[in-house]
Amino acid sequence: MLAWTVDHASPSHLSLREVPDPEPGPHDAVIEVRAFAPNHGDLESLPGTPGGAVPGWDASGVVVAEALDGTGPRLGQAVVSLGADGAWAQRRLVTAESVGIVPAGADLDVASVVPVAATSALRGLRRLGPVLGRRVLVLGGTSAVGLFAVQLAARSGAEVVATTRNPAARERLIELGAHEVVTSPSDLGGDVSGVLDLLGGSHLVRAFARLAPGGTLVALGHAAGEGERFAYGDLFGDAARHDRSLTTFFLGAEVDLGPDMTWLAREIHEGRLDPVVSAVRPWRELPDAFAAGVGRTYGKTVLTVG
Repeated sequence: MLAWTVDHASPSHLSLREVPDPEPGPHDAVIEVRAFAPNHGDLESLPGTPGGAVPGWDASGVVVAEALDGTGPRLGQAVVSLGADGAWAQRRLVTAESVGIVPAGADLDVASVVPVAATSALRGLRRLGPVLGRRVLVLGGTSAVGLFAVQLAARSGAEVVATTRNPAARERLIELGAHEVVTSPSDLGGDVSGVLDLLGGSHLVRAFARLAPGGTLVALGHAAGEGERFAYGDLFGDAARHDRSLTTFFLGAEVDLGPDMTWLAREIHEGRLDPVVSAVRPWRELPDAFAAGVGRTYGKTVLTVG
């Protein structure tokens, strides 16, 4: 089969070449990959990934071989899949624990955004607890995860504040459910009950300072690429700063994701959740789509596998 493999002799660290078909164990099903939507983490990790590896966390596809132990998706089912690697190929292995079922007739290109971006937003939001009637900050609102988080938080009854440094993105965030858009946590007119942080660094520190008593900040992403430096006093609990918490998040450590991915795929298919897809391109254009200097649009770039 064809697959994008890590090749450090290439400027993109990628080469499209023939590799052996995946060899399933008794608990593995095989899907024919139809589309995948590369994530920031996938691309950032390429220089440190061993040569010859097939990258990619998530992909949509159709089951072409069932697991021998009878678990997992059935032959012919359309699924979205999540794993630590292997998605950027014509076929990949999946297990019952790593798939969500896609509704009949759903667009598999669009569904490919579910496993990492949409599921991270959903699980991160749950870490905040009930948000009905509460003010929630999505820090890095124009990231793919942020765009889903804005929608899901708004649907859960939160008063959503999103950040972006691009004034042109304000209308898009309002359209998705944000009540307010600011450039930085420092611009908030009041405190918030929860924060979903996609940026990290100094942004996280400033957002933590705006947490109300009992509030939680979930560190979902680290797009700023800088360390967090708390000053003396930033973690004090006096002056109505008590019981605030900061928690880290890693999607790969989450369990029982299948039902959530199934639900998200259905919500997108039935039009209740915007898939935030900005472009759909053939998979052979992968290096060009993410080359240095290529203008970025808000949302996911989906690559279709021929």
